[in-house]
Order: sequence, then structure tokens, then C-alpha cells
Amino acid sequence: MSLLPKYKKGGLPSLFDQLGRFENPLADLPPVDKWTPDLSGHMDMTIKSNGDWVHEGGIIKRQKLSRLFSSILKKEGEDYFLLTPIEKWKITVEDQPFVIVLMEEQDGAITLITNMGDEITLGANCMLEVDDHEAPKVLVRKNLYARLSRTVFYQMADTAKGESGNYFIVSQGQKIKLG
Repeated sequence: MSLLPKYKKGGLPSLFDQLGRFENPLADLPPVDKWTPDLSGHMDMTIKSNGDWVHEGGIIKRQKLSRLFSSILKKEGEDYFLLTPIEKWKITVEDQPFVIVLMEEQDGAITLITNMGDEITLGANCMLEVDDHEAPKVLVRKNLYARLSRTVFYQMADTAKGESGNYFIVSQGQKIKLG
């Protein structure tokens, strides 16, 4: 028997409905891949492994400000930058820049939502990736990943099926290995 609740869209209560989807999701992101300014320097900003954005030692508490910064985030090689058309500031990312905070199953598809409001549906074009970390990660946007939060990872593990010593979930007809 599972201790984790099963949340399904349209069910009562749906976690997405209770918490509400993000207002004004990041649908139209700036074209950071087209911007090529010279390096302006290093900014005292860190994205912590728990998803907190920290500037000069203080946590950015305004979600809208963190979301704005996340919209101009770019990864080049192993380094992360905040970009505008004329500035490029290097920042620190402890693990991955985003965290998956919600998971929902509907009609055989698993949708994930990041702490910045990005929505990702797992399937043939979007799979979980396993690395040295205990929790998988998933591609959110070009070269930017989100780590599954512990809660979401356990929620997935709770619904996983075992086969030949491996555990997987199914989304959009695709078997997705958990680790």
C-alpha cells in the first residue's frame, strides 16, 4: 500500500488544481541562443541544488524575479550565464538550474512542472536521464535540465513497474527507465 497520494488531472483533488498552475507560463522565451555579447564578468548569483536563487548571499524571494532570470539563462559547455543582447554574466549552478516540483498523470501521459513553471511531458522526445546523482534529470529547454525533487522521484517510484531488475514508468506509450 502506498503512502504517497495519486494525483490525476480532473480527479478530486488534483494537486495542480489545488496549487494552481503558474500564472503567465514561460511560453515566449527570449532568443538567448541568438545573443552573443562578450563576457561582462562573474555575478554573485548561485542557483542552489534545491532550486533557490541566491544573489549576494540572500535568497531571491520574489518568484517572478527568479522566473525572469530563468528566462535569460543559457549554458555553454559547463558554464551558466545570464544573457541580454548586450551583457553576459557568468553565474554558479550547484547541480541543475531547475527542479521538478510537480508530476501529474493524465490519459497515459506524465507531465512534469519545474519550480520556474516550465511544463514537460515525458515520452519519445523527452526521457529521464540518469547520471551520478541519485535522482534522474530531464531536459527542460536547450541544454538546461531539471532534477526531480525527492517527492516527485518517490511518486514516480511508487508507480514504477519492475522488469528484469529495472524499474520504469510509462508515458505516451514509452517505457522510461527510472535508474
